[in-house]
Amino acid sequence: MKGSIVAAAVAVLAGSASARSHQHRHAHDLFQKRGLTTGTPQNQNETCGCTTYWTTVTGPATLYTPPVPPTTSTPPPPPPTSTLSTPATVPTPIAQTCPTPGTYTFPATTVTVTESTTVCGPSTTKVPTGTHTLGGVTTVVTTATTVTCPVATTETKSNGVVTSVIKTTTYVCPAAGTYTIAPVTVTVTKETVVCVPTVTSYAPGTYTAPAVVTTVVETDVVVYCPFTSPAPPAPVKTTQAAPPPAPTKEATPPPAKETKPAPKPQGTVPKLGGGEQWAITYTPYGPGGVCRTASEVSNDIAAIKKSGFSTVRVYSTDCDTLPNVGAACEQQGMKMIIGVFISQPGCDNSNPDVAHQIQAIKNWGKFNLVEMCVVGNEALHNGFCSAQQLVTLIKEVKEVLVSGGCNAPVTTTDTVAAWQGSGVAETLCPNVDVVACNSHAYFNAETTPDQAGPFVKGQLEIVKALCGGKEGYVMESGWPSKCKCNGVACCSPQDQATAISSLKQAIGGSIAFFSHTDDDWKEDGECGCEKHWGCGSLF
Repeated sequence: MKGSIVAAAVAVLAGSASARSHQHRHAHDLFQKRGLTTGTPQNQNETCGCTTYWTTVTGPATLYTPPVPPTTSTPPPPPPTSTLSTPATVPTPIAQTCPTPGTYTFPATTVTVTESTTVCGPSTTKVPTGTHTLGGVTTVVTTATTVTCPVATTETKSNGVVTSVIKTTTYVCPAAGTYTIAPVTVTVTKETVVCVPTVTSYAPGTYTAPAVVTTVVETDVVVYCPFTSPAPPAPVKTTQAAPPPAPTKEATPPPAKETKPAPKPQGTVPKLGGGEQWAITYTPYGPGGVCRTASEVSNDIAAIKKSGFSTVRVYSTDCDTLPNVGAACEQQGMKMIIGVFISQPGCDNSNPDVAHQIQAIKNWGKFNLVEMCVVGNEALHNGFCSAQQLVTLIKEVKEVLVSGGCNAPVTTTDTVAAWQGSGVAETLCPNVDVVACNSHAYFNAETTPDQAGPFVKGQLEIVKALCGGKEGYVMESGWPSKCKCNGVACCSPQDQATAISSLKQAIGGSIAFFSHTDDDWKEDGECGCEKHWGCGSLF
C-alpha cells in the first residue's frame, strides 16, 4: 500500500516538471502560429482579407490517471485467521520438573475463581506394559436406568491436532451395578506415564498451592503442586431492612423416628503387630503386570501365612484385590491392611479412580478382616495431594468403615521428608488414628545392609515425635537384591538377606516388609532396583 502511494506522488511531480517542456511543446505543434509578419509574405498571391481564427487555450499540464478498467475476476479471499480462546484460569495442579537430583523449593501460588467453572484437564498415571482402560466417569446404579453426564474425551480435528474436549453423553445401564462411561483405552509396550482427559469442576473461591520443599533422587522428576480447597466467599453486605418477625405459634413436635445405634466410639487404638514379623505387602499382579487369578492369589496368601506373617498389606482395589485377597485371608485366618491408592492429582471422590475404590470398599464390606486402612501412599511426596485434602479424604473413608461397624485405625503413609514439610504434621496428626511412614534404608547412601534396622527404626521415631508420640508403623521397608550401589548401600541376594535380618531384629513387629515377590512389570529406574524388592522367600 505504501509503495503505490509513493509511485503516484513521484508521477505527479514528474508530470509537473515536464509541463514546461515536453507537453507544452506538443501544444505548439497542434496549434500552428498564425499572424502578420514584417518580412516577405509567405505566399505572393495572398490577398488581404478578414479571417476569423479559432484558438484553444489550455490550462497547465496535469497528470491524467485513467480509471481502472472493470474486471470480472473474483477478488482473492482474505487470508485465513485463527481465533485464540483464552483458557479459564483454574487451580489445576502445577507440574514442576526437577531435571537433576537435589532439593527444590517451589513458591506458593494463589488463583481466584470468580464463577463455577468446568474444564477438561489432563491427569497422569503410570501403567505397566499392556492394554489399559482409563478415565471415564464411574457411576453406581441400583436399577436399570439411563444416565446423562459430561465426559472428557479426545477429538481429532481436520488438521490432525488432537484435543481434549468435554461432551455430554447418554448411557443406558441395563441393570444394577457399577459402570464406567466413556473411558479411554491405551496400549503401551513398556511402563509409561500416560495422560488421560478428565472432567474437573471448580467452585468460586480463592485457591492456594502452598510452598513446597522437596528432595528428589532421580533425574527428570515431575512434582505436582496441588491447590487447596477454596476459602468460602465473603458474605455480601446488604442495606435491605430486615423483614418483620413472622408470627409464631407453638410448634408441634415431630413424631420420634427410629434411629440406628451409632457405632461405639473408638477409644485407645490397640497396638498392632509385634514380634519379628507382622505384615508384608502384596500386589495381585503376575508376570507382565497381568492380574492374577483367584486361585493364584489363594496360593500366594497361603505361602505368606506359612512364612509366619499374620497380616497382608494391599494398596488398592484393582484386579479384584478385595474379594480375592479377602477370601484367601479369611480362609487362612489372616488380617488385611487395605488402602485407597492415589496415582494422580485429584485427591477426593471427584477423581473417578478414588471414587471407584471407595465404592469397592463399601461393596466388599468384609470389615472384620480389616486391621488398618491406609489412604494414600506417598501422595504428599508425589505432589498429588495437600495435607488438608488428605484429611478430608481420610475422614470420608473412615466414615465408610465406621458405618459398616469397623473401628480399625485409618491413616496415610508417606516419606519422612513429606511428614516434615511445612504444616503437614500440624494438619495430619490430629486426624489420623496412628502415624505411618515408608522408609527404605537403601536410599540413604551412608547405610550398609546390616544397619538397615536401626536406620528405619530411627526414621519411624522421627515421625512419631512429630505427632506427639502417637503410635506409629512403617508401611513399606525392605532392601533390593539387585541395584546400582548408592554410596555404601549395595545390593546382592546376600545384602538383601542381611538387611531383612537387621529389620526383623530392630523393628520387625511394626513394619510391612516390601514386598512378597519381585515386580518384573516395573521399569528398573535410575537405581536399577525397582524390580528386585521381592523378599518373601527369606521368611
